[in-house]
Amino acid sequence: MTTPTIPAAAATGSLLGNAERGPTDHLAGAPSRRGKAKTDPVYYLFLIPTLILFTLAITLPAILGIFYSFTNFIGFGDWELVGFTNYIAVFSDPAILSSYLFTFGFSIVTVLIVNAIAFLLAVALTSRIRLKAPLRAIFVIPMVISGIVIAFVFKYLFSNSLPALGAATGIPWLQESILANENLAWIGIVIVTAWQSIPGALLIYIAGLLSIPGEVYEAADIDGASTWVRLRSITLPLVAGYVLINIILGFKGYLNAYDIIVGLTAGGPGTATRSIAMTIFTGFTGGDYAYQMANATMFFIIAVLISILQLRISRGKAALS
Repeated sequence: MTTPTIPAAAATGSLLGNAERGPTDHLAGAPSRRGKAKTDPVYYLFLIPTLILFTLAITLPAILGIFYSFTNFIGFGDWELVGFTNYIAVFSDPAILSSYLFTFGFSIVTVLIVNAIAFLLAVALTSRIRLKAPLRAIFVIPMVISGIVIAFVFKYLFSNSLPALGAATGIPWLQESILANENLAWIGIVIVTAWQSIPGALLIYIAGLLSIPGEVYEAADIDGASTWVRLRSITLPLVAGYVLINIILGFKGYLNAYDIIVGLTAGGPGTATRSIAMTIFTGFTGGDYAYQMANATMFFIIAVLISILQLRISRGKAALS
């Protein structure tokens, strides 16, 4: 038996090629260390200024505010550390507890109303009706108008137009502005907030409804499913994720309600419609800086806990689906 020979040139070339590739590069598919991707400097060019601005505008003021919540600082001058005195006072302040009660009650009611109306409108606008494109454009208009402008327009409506209409028609309950009634003023705030918020929720619901395959409804029609059965057994389960998104976004936004309340009632009558945000900002200008910073810190912690709870619920929904 003869041993096969390798040509010298081929052997030399093979050895030189292996030497150039390195001790491990001869393995098939082995990654080259020299081929490691490098981060584009442009990435840092955009990232670093953003981080600096975020730190200076948000992170440092937040840390400084939390520190001042443990002092008797009034916004200027000298201050001293007072420990948890401000936090203890916040828990026993009926005005602050009332603002928390109003804000959470207002947020829950508004979330329910906004999502119910937006979902029904989305179902109508995605069905076979005429002029649905112009109707969608009309419903989106409130999104592009400033909240304070909307509040002033509705304030004139509630305080002048509707009472004049009530006097002309002889309807007693229209002759008085609901914004002047401390038991009814919150209804006006809910109406105006819902009017502005429904278009955003509507767009999300339309996107969810359009993502449902048409074959599903065709199969339901073949089985003779009624409109209610289709809504309950097909539409709602398939858009449950979109419902959750609207609830999370809406609830977080309504907890920070400020501009519409300022424009409509300025927190009145009395303090009947004063939200948490209004209470905090009023304290900043009224010499209660450290006291309201304690309130703001508590509100921040509550918002974080709500966000964590909503995140877990959303992950649970995603796992089930």
